[in-house]
Amino acid sequence: MTYLLLNLLFTAAAIFAGLALYPKRLRKVALISLLPLLVATAVFDNLIVGFGIVAYDASKISGIFIGVVPIEDFCYSIAAVWLVPAIWRAALNRRFQF
Repeated sequence: MTYLLLNLLFTAAAIFAGLALYPKRLRKVALISLLPLLVATAVFDNLIVGFGIVAYDASKISGIFIGVVPIEDFCYSIAAVWLVPAIWRAALNRRFQF
C-alpha cells in the first residue's frame, strides 16, 4: 500500500467524522484553522525531512513534493483539523471524566 492511499483513507475517515460531529457553524472555523497548520507543516516537515530525521521509501510515495516533503505528509494536518476536535466533541457529549 502506498503512503498516499493509506493517508487518503485515513483523511477521508477523519473528515467524515468531523462532518458528522461538527455543528455547521464550526466547519468554517476548521477550514480557517487549516491554513496556518498547513503552512507550519510545510515549514517544519521540510526541516525534518531535509535534515534526514524522517525519510520515506521512494517506491511508496507519489513523487509529488512541496519542497522536499511528499504531498502525502500533508494529509496528517488535514486529518488533525477534522479528527481532533471531533474526538473532543464526542468526548464532551459523552461526558467523559478524565
